[in-house]
Amino acid sequence: MKNRIVRSLFAVMLCAAVAVGCGKNTETTAQQTVETVEATEEAQEETKEAVSEEPTEEPAKASIEDGVYLASFDTDGSMFHVNEVWDGKGILTVKDGEMTIHIVMPSKNTVNLFYGLAEDAKKDGAVLIDPTNEEVTYDDGTSEEVYAFDVPVPVLNEEYDLALIGKKQVWYDHKVKVSNPEPYDAEAESPEADETKADANDNGLTAEVTLTGGSGKATVTSPAKIKEEDGKIIATIEWSSPHYDYMIVDGVKYMPVNTEGNSVFEIQIPGYNEDFTVIADTVAMSKPHEVEYVLNFKK
Repeated sequence: MKNRIVRSLFAVMLCAAVAVGCGKNTETTAQQTVETVEATEEAQEETKEAVSEEPTEEPAKASIEDGVYLASFDTDGSMFHVNEVWDGKGILTVKDGEMTIHIVMPSKNTVNLFYGLAEDAKKDGAVLIDPTNEEVTYDDGTSEEVYAFDVPVPVLNEEYDLALIGKKQVWYDHKVKVSNPEPYDAEAESPEADETKADANDNGLTAEVTLTGGSGKATVTSPAKIKEEDGKIIATIEWSSPHYDYMIVDGVKYMPVNTEGNSVFEIQIPGYNEDFTVIADTVAMSKPHEVEYVLNFKK
């Protein structure tokens, strides 16, 4: 009996000891958990503060000064290129550090461009680049209305994504690169400027000119400008049509000296007040056709 009482008392004391120990462990674990959470929250706050203190990266600015430039516009495919009259180039405008290039297409087959990938161009809200109409005049004197686009340029001398969609409503990805910018003066490149340069180089002479032959529909501007140099007489002939692509005078073939408007030639003439025969090739018909005319310059 006595042994039973002793064993019971021992059991009660053991349970009490365990309970006290368990309570202490529980309190310790809870305290550690609270401290860990507080440390984590403090670390997160410090991270947020560090991130917020970092300067925001500003958009890349152009590496050249504000202005207008003639720049190369290269693409990754032969089916996507600028009109031949622009010889692979476009007009690059830099304003407030941002760059845009004006490119003229060969036709109206490209109906929209997108700065980015084709998959993004298909998404709702995608900002497409719309075309504008522009007229170009080719070396043979013919003119055509085509599409032109103003395209963002993020950086020079590096490829970037530019997607296009044609009349078949299919988007295509392309890589393009803008490079080699050179200062561009639109007025200096205009036909009027070329005429001004020519005026500065001539000696102020003119001659009345008459034209006969052909169908009788064609005319030439009179009086015509004359230059006398090194014993030669050089006359400027301006036709009433833009469709003459060459002239032959005394066996010498002459090409137009202009690219826009009516065909203009500078030819050497044998003298004044005498008839002489010339050949002018016209492309106004279904096939090029050489026509014989007679000119006379009266001084």
